[in-house]
This record gives sequence, structure tokens and C-alpha cells, in this order.
Amino acid sequence: MNPYIWAILLFSLGLGTTITLTSSHWLFAWMGLEINTLAILPLMAQQHHPRAVEATMKYFLTQATGAATLLFASTTNAWLTGQWDILQMTHPLSITMVILALSLKIGLAPLHTWLPEVLQGLDLTTGLILSTWQKLAPFALLLQIQPTNPLILVMLGITSTLVGGWGGLNQTQLRKILAYSSTAHLGWMILILQFSPSLAFLTLITYLIMTSSTFLVFKLNKSTNINMLATSWAKAPALTTLTPLILLSLGGLPPLTGFMPKWLILQELTKQELAPIATLTALTALLSLYFYLRLTYAMTLTMSPNNVTGTAPWRLPSLQLTLPLATLTTMTISLLPLTPTIMTLSIL
Repeated sequence: MNPYIWAILLFSLGLGTTITLTSSHWLFAWMGLEINTLAILPLMAQQHHPRAVEATMKYFLTQATGAATLLFASTTNAWLTGQWDILQMTHPLSITMVILALSLKIGLAPLHTWLPEVLQGLDLTTGLILSTWQKLAPFALLLQIQPTNPLILVMLGITSTLVGGWGGLNQTQLRKILAYSSTAHLGWMILILQFSPSLAFLTLITYLIMTSSTFLVFKLNKSTNINMLATSWAKAPALTTLTPLILLSLGGLPPLTGFMPKWLILQELTKQELAPIATLTALTALLSLYFYLRLTYAMTLTMSPNNVTGTAPWRLPSLQLTLPLATLTTMTISLLPLTPTIMTLSIL
């Protein structure tokens, strides 16, 4: 792709998200989401592969449906209450429709079915943008909505953690596993959103760091399925030693960074006298942990088949920048001791 076009598309991505983040009017928020969607479509379809074009079309239809529902909900709210302000949305019907529209846009269960299929059709770079940057604008709108009935967010959160863990168990494609991982992590964020918005935001930041480092590891190794992970020890032995820690951090094991948001969320749910929901959510995390352990096992304890039908690929040097990967990996592994400082900053 022409670098000028690439720069314009990336600028449009940033502009769309910024418009949504800074808007207080529903029409401007909707406009930012639309710019965001239209900017990423050429990036998704640039491979000119049937799978990429199919994924682009699925993504476009899904996002258009979510945006239309969002516009309809905000118009209904303006008709019923006379308010276009995001913070002034008070009617239960409009709030429910907006929550469902934004859930569709970010891939929360049970509106998640497009996400694994779309992510599987993309290359790892575009998949990284889709799994991280594209979550920011809808999540910012969810943070500003105060639901009249808290049950809807709790149900969405529980369903997402359950489906995200369950769906990834039988997958062999890394991008589909990361899609289900995304759904599970978003479930944790939505679950705590109404009780502690600052904690939901902290969970989002840690999710972005951990997912970015995982995508960059797979991109460096050119791995797209579990079997290809077994050749990574010969390509980058030092990175192969650290990658299990990244995956276990995504799973939420102490003493890694991924344990911090889950620990704080379970603590907050218990304070809100929701101990049964906290227990159920902790159990669903075990489902996710299983497939992270599968990836860890495949990467460190298995060797690639070296027969006629399964010869190892050429170990060509990668041209990828390693500084972002090194920074994100360090943060993914070692931020847990800084939890008090991070909590203080997030409250401020």
C-alpha cells in the first residue's frame, strides 16, 4: 500500500476515535465511530485475498448494524426526552438499545459471533488494530452511560467471560483464540463497569498491553496456528522463553500483570455483595486459562514435526521493530508490584 494512503488511513483512525472520545453529543459520537469503521476497511482488505475480503464485508455489515442501532437509540432518546447529550440519556429503552449496539461493535457475547471469523481473515497487524484501537471509542461511550437496570451489564459480562473461555477451548488458529480471549476480557470490564469505572478503565489498559505484546510475538514468529508455535524456539529462543509468561499473564496468573485487574475486580464484586457472581466469574477464568496453557505447552514443550509433509519453515531474519515488543513484554510481565501506584493514578 502507498505510504501516503497508509498515513491518511491511520490519521483517519485516530481522528475518528478522538472525535468520539471528546464528543458530548450523540451525533458527533456516531460520526466518530463511522469514520473509524470506514478508515479500517481498506487496511483489512489490502491483502486482496478472498478471506480478507470476506472478513472486511462481515466487519462492515456488523459495524453498520451497530451504528444504525446506536443512531436509532439516540434519536429515540431525543424524541422521548428532548436530550442529545450523552450524559443525559435517561430513558431505559434508549439505554438498553445503546448498550446492545456498543456490545455488537466491540464483540461482547452473545453478539460476538462475527469477531473470530473476521479476525481469522486478517493479517496479524490489522488484527492487532482491530483488537486494541477499535475497542477504545465504543468503550468510552459505555463508560459515560449510566444504566437504569444494572442487570443487563452483569448478564453481558458473565455471558462474555463464559463464552470467551468456552469458545477458545477447541480452537487451533491463534487469531480465533485471541478473538475469544478478547471477548472474555471485555466481559470482565463490562461486569465491573457500573460499580467502578476507574477499575474498568484500568482493566482495559492492561488488556491493551497484554494483547499487543501477544500479537507482536506471533507476528515476529509468523505464527498463525498452534503447530507453528513449535518452531519458534529455533527462530527466537529468548522470546520463546518469555512468551509463556505473556500468555499466562493473559490468563491472569500471579505474580504477572494480568492478575492485577482480575484480583481487583473480584475484590470489588465481593464488596458490592455479589460474591456468587465473583465466584462464577473466577471459575470462567479457568476456561480461558486452559487454552493459554495449551499455547504455552505447544510453544515450550513440543517440537515441530520434521517429516516430509511437515518440514520446518525457513528461519529468515525478521524486519519487525523489537523495541515496542520489548517494552510491552516487560509491562505484561512485571507491573503487578506497582498495583498501589497504578490504582492511585487511575483514581486521580
